[in-house]
Amino acid sequence: MATKVESKAEKLYECEVKRKRVRASGSGYEPFWKVKNVEEALGDGDTEFRCKDCHGAVKVHRRHIANGPASHAAHKLKADAEHCAAGVLVREAAGEARLSGTPVV
Repeated sequence: MATKVESKAEKLYECEVKRKRVRASGSGYEPFWKVKNVEEALGDGDTEFRCKDCHGAVKVHRRHIANGPASHAAHKLKADAEHCAAGVLVREAAGEARLSGTPVV
């Protein structure tokens, strides 16, 4: 009888994307971060992403095959993955969640 091996690869299905909005004064635009589903962000053509919990850099993975994993993001830096509240590794290391040491601004 075969047992299924649990994957330890993290998959973040929501992230923050950088957007622009009109300043309250009405003069120009200001950047802000908006939480979005990764699939929706890719469909909208967003290009700047970060983790919604630790603000660290993430790499976005698009679904390529029909029965494969859904579009998701993963931390670029192992240190961010180990200390992110949404990460799998922080639970394994029994560490304390914190913000990224190199946040995306």
